[in-house]
Amino acid sequence: MTNSDANIAERASRKAQRKTTPVYLRTVWAIVWKDLAAELRSRELISSMLVFAILVIFIFNFALELDARARFNVTSGVLWVTFAFAGTLGLNRSMAMEKDRGCLDGLLLAPVDRSAIFLGKALSNLFFMLIVEAIVLPVYSLLYNINLLHPGLIAVVLLGSVGYVTVGTLLSSMAVQTRTRDVLLPILLFPIVLPLFIAAVKVSAGFLQGLDMSEIWPWLNLIIVFDLIFSAVAIMVFDYVVEE
Repeated sequence: MTNSDANIAERASRKAQRKTTPVYLRTVWAIVWKDLAAELRSRELISSMLVFAILVIFIFNFALELDARARFNVTSGVLWVTFAFAGTLGLNRSMAMEKDRGCLDGLLLAPVDRSAIFLGKALSNLFFMLIVEAIVLPVYSLLYNINLLHPGLIAVVLLGSVGYVTVGTLLSSMAVQTRTRDVLLPILLFPIVLPLFIAAVKVSAGFLQGLDMSEIWPWLNLIIVFDLIFSAVAIMVFDYVVEE
């Protein structure tokens, strides 16, 4: 191959990349927008997650008849238990609605990269979960009289939600194909995200208690590494998971 042929091939490859990248991003945004529009019409997913999360907080509020110091010490654990239960409900409902309405089969038949489908669903699930968390934190603060508007805590909630939603979206797309999807998803999901939740509870408690960053960084690094590894794995294996 001559230099001119190599230059022509390189230019063609660059043009193909320029054409492909906007299509990929438009596909991701189209899926996110579809989920947002559907939720605006039905208000089914966020309302069920929010009601469930607030009920869990009320149950803990009346079940744990502790003094102020003891309640402060269990704050991080109660928060992440609430997020885990509400998030699992949301992930299950999100993929179940896609399956029941036949949308999932249509998405898989579309001539697009399936990783774009995964990213679109993961981003929409993350958006719904963050909305619920943004409401739960002030409600928890009022009930327990604890200030949760800490930048470090908010950052941990965001990082933990990313890892949880990434793994949850992948596993819910697999569990939705079965008849026992409501039971199967928690069984598959919780053992995998257990290290993430342990680290999130430790980091959240560290920020609330004002610990030194040298004590918080090891757990925070675990969350970041978890997010990076499982995000990459989920994008790579999603195509194989959804194949029948």
